[in-house]
Amino acid sequence: MWRLLVLAGLFGGALRAETVLVLPFFNHSKSANLDWIGESVAETVRDSLSSEGLLVLDREDRLEAYRRLSLRPGAEITHASIIKIGESLDASTVIYGYFELLPAEAGKEQSKGSLRITARILDLRRTRQGPAIGELGALEDLAAMEVRLGWQALEQLRPKTAPPEEEFLKARPPVRLDAMESYVRGLLAASPEQRHRFFTQAARLDAHYSQPCFQLGKTYWEQKEYGIAVGWLERVSRSDPHYLEAQFFLGLCRYYGGDFKGAEQAFQVVAASVPLNEVYNNLGAAQAQRNDSAAASASFRKALEGDSADPDYHFNLGCVLSQSGQYAAAVESFRAVVERNPNDAEATVMLGRALKQEGPRPGDPRTQARERLKTNYEEAAYRQLQAELAAK
Repeated sequence: MWRLLVLAGLFGGALRAETVLVLPFFNHSKSANLDWIGESVAETVRDSLSSEGLLVLDREDRLEAYRRLSLRPGAEITHASIIKIGESLDASTVIYGYFELLPAEAGKEQSKGSLRITARILDLRRTRQGPAIGELGALEDLAAMEVRLGWQALEQLRPKTAPPEEEFLKARPPVRLDAMESYVRGLLAASPEQRHRFFTQAARLDAHYSQPCFQLGKTYWEQKEYGIAVGWLERVSRSDPHYLEAQFFLGLCRYYGGDFKGAEQAFQVVAASVPLNEVYNNLGAAQAQRNDSAAASASFRKALEGDSADPDYHFNLGCVLSQSGQYAAAVESFRAVVERNPNDAEATVMLGRALKQEGPRPGDPRTQARERLKTNYEEAAYRQLQAELAAK
């Protein structure tokens, strides 16, 4: 992992970043069909805080905590359970609340009714609960209400750095209600087929809705449908908290599709904000495919600075050094691979060729090794460690 992990080891358990957990809001209306709203509020508040630089736990982390504590997702839980979930995830703050649907006013038959959302912010470190915050408005305006609630939460947690409300809202235009519902139902769906159907429907209902595009891009990446994945991942907006992750997988999809220039551009975007070893490694691979040996070598060396134990980084550097005729340095790199993994047959062959000062033969795939890419993306760990070091 990134070189800051070495520093984290030096500090040991002394580092604790301020992390926020957002729970699904409880449904106090009489309709179970509205349960999706509680998940939607949580997702929007989480994304709002994350996009402003706060460390917010992922939905997957929260679901895992529910499983460990034998709690049913979506069900209303006690205050004691809320504290227990937060403590199990080492969260410093928990945001939770409820919503209720009020009947439509007389003379407003076209309205779906009014929605009241109430939130509480619980400071687990100081065992203190802040005043209630909330929103009241037409159900049709749910998207705007959720964003305003996200700003209120941000203003309470980071009053000195929170942007003006008007600026915050302008950066997050409202999403159609039916698109939001389809997206959240996709998150809650039990089968891949249902998730795909709901996400596709959400993206179709609102062309500017970024979140379902990210989910669909990841789905097609996992299915190795790289061309289709590119189309979805390119639609993820810069304001989306998943933007850099989308760029990372966009780079991988472009690489496997043969668009090495596009892959290089995507990895450069990520590296500028999240200097992870795997990002520099993949950037180097794209640069090597474009025959930019100097840039590729520099990128692979940056990956090695962060993790000199990874044999793939040594292998990739050895390949680009060998291709540029730097055989002595290539031998050193390939030897480092074989020392770490004596069963690496490809590295052994490449080491033998470097010792003989034999470069790749044009058109002969047996003498040309393909760079080894990384598909893990650890932005959350990087952000948390960065915050911990800053707190120290």
